[in-house]
Amino acid sequence: MDQNKIPQATAKRLPLYYRFLNNLNYQGKKRVSSKELSDAIKVDSATIRRDFSYFGALGKKGYGYNVEYLLGFFRKTLDQDEITEVALIGVGNLGTAFLHYNFLKNNNTKIVMAFDADMDKVGSDIGGVPVYHINDLEEKMADVSVAILTVPSDEAQPMTDRLVDFGISGLLNFTPARITVPSDIRVHHIDLAVELQALVYFLKHYPLNQQSPL
Repeated sequence: MDQNKIPQATAKRLPLYYRFLNNLNYQGKKRVSSKELSDAIKVDSATIRRDFSYFGALGKKGYGYNVEYLLGFFRKTLDQDEITEVALIGVGNLGTAFLHYNFLKNNNTKIVMAFDADMDKVGSDIGGVPVYHINDLEEKMADVSVAILTVPSDEAQPMTDRLVDFGISGLLNFTPARITVPSDIRVHHIDLAVELQALVYFLKHYPLNQQSPL
């Protein structure tokens, strides 16, 4: 299957499927139905079946899905056996939390270095990750092409421009700023304040027994 033909909404759900299947595998479960998947990850069964259909016949009617087979399939699809090294820019409260967490439940992403201008943090080791001075970014990043941005909003675009000049290929932006990049660079924006406001809105306006429209 040509990965470029998979809808982006489906692609975003693949890691969610993989995480749940990984948990099922640890529990020793051999098969799972689309309804069980739906109940666990809060995505309707029809959407799950449609997502899986893009990859061919992954299950059998009346049987469901083989957990071990699905897990192996999505591990290969998501390149779980290939580690992507990530740099974190900005070691504030949020950045520090990321360093301690460091995507422990993922097999294929790992923060390997962090950068900040605060001399009290430079030279330290947080969660096993070395913190370098921001002036050393181009020298230290070497082959790292993915970064997490957790700097203050007013520094987001200048830092993005610097990363673009360096040759970054992907950014996970946790700042409220809507940064701009060339068309060949992918950016995912995650604004925690906006997500919280959306949660409160849905709590007020959508009954709990209804599916979220998102």
